[in-house]
Amino acid sequence: MRDEPISSVHSNQNGVHEDIAVTVKKHQQSAWQEPIPEHTRIAANKIIRLADEHTGPLILDSFCGTGMSTARLAALFPEALVIGIDKSQDRLTKHVPGKTDNYHLIRASCEHTWAALAVAGIRCDRHYLLYPNPWPKKSHLKRRIHGHPAFPLLKALGGTVTLRSNWLTYVQEFAASMVFLDYQSQITEIDPTDPLTLFERKYSANSENLWQCESIPFEGAGAEHHD
Repeated sequence: MRDEPISSVHSNQNGVHEDIAVTVKKHQQSAWQEPIPEHTRIAANKIIRLADEHTGPLILDSFCGTGMSTARLAALFPEALVIGIDKSQDRLTKHVPGKTDNYHLIRASCEHTWAALAVAGIRCDRHYLLYPNPWPKKSHLKRRIHGHPAFPLLKALGGTVTLRSNWLTYVQEFAASMVFLDYQSQITEIDPTDPLTLFERKYSANSENLWQCESIPFEGAGAEHHD
């Protein structure tokens, strides 16, 4: 481990944001009810159908970008149905097909998709959030995953939640926020030999420190599946 973490993220925020607890608790007190865009509703229905037809575990790869991570995860978990979700059609069209057929890339808003899946009772075994936009300005807290009104939906979807970032503060904030969803988290520094994403490959090449937060429900180690 390096004495001074190296990161390409520059922020005017020092340490975990002091409004984390207030923000997460506020969003827990009322369900997020923003209307779901029609294209996302259609996409969510496709995911629900795929999950219904699959007999193994479900893995979500939210904010998947080009879907490199989705294909890698599908290879790592061949018994699983892996769904990569990203709102950008441009990013998804740059996907290089993987070697397995147990994954699908879906163009949709992740947060709205979470809401639709939660209402349908979908539960995942694992949920990956790999290198999301850090929104590094202190005033941007509510744009981060854990500051967004949809954040409590991660609990409804269940499973082990894995977040990676090259900004340690983001990872620490996420872990602190997951406590309010009744999750326990472990933060580790990682040095991937086989990067899951293009960002991970780039950051590793730049010798940046990379961090992972793995969170599991307090209630038990048992993974949840959609039957």
